[in-house]
Amino acid sequence: MTTETRQAAYRLGHMAEWRAVWRLRLAGYSILARRYKTKLGEIDIVARRGGVLAFVEVKARTRIITAADALGSRQFGRVARAASLFVARHPHYAAHSIRFDAVLVGSLWPRHLPDVWRPPE
Repeated sequence: MTTETRQAAYRLGHMAEWRAVWRLRLAGYSILARRYKTKLGEIDIVARRGGVLAFVEVKARTRIITAADALGSRQFGRVARAASLFVARHPHYAAHSIRFDAVLVGSLWPRHLPDVWRPPE
C-alpha cells in the first residue's frame, strides 16, 4: 500500500466516522469517545442513549453492501476486549446495558445497525 493510498483511506475513515457521529447524535445518542484506543484494540465510537452503552464499529465503502461484508467477528472481538477496558476505566457506566453496533457509510445517509454482534458466552 502506497503512502497516498494509506492517506486516502485515512481521510475516508475519518470522514465516515464524522458522518456516523452525526447520524448517532441525530438519533439521540451522546458521544462519549471517538477512536478510543487501548492495548487490546480500538473502538471507533462509544455512544450512550439512556441506559444503553453502544460500542460502534464504522465501516466505509463505496456501497453499503460492501461495507456490511467488511464486518467480521474478529473485529468485534477486538472491540469487545477494548470495551471491557473502557467499562473498567469508567465504572459509572457498569450498570448500563452493553451493545455492539455498526454504522455503515456508503451512501449519502449512513445506516445505523444496532446490536449487530454479541460476544460468545
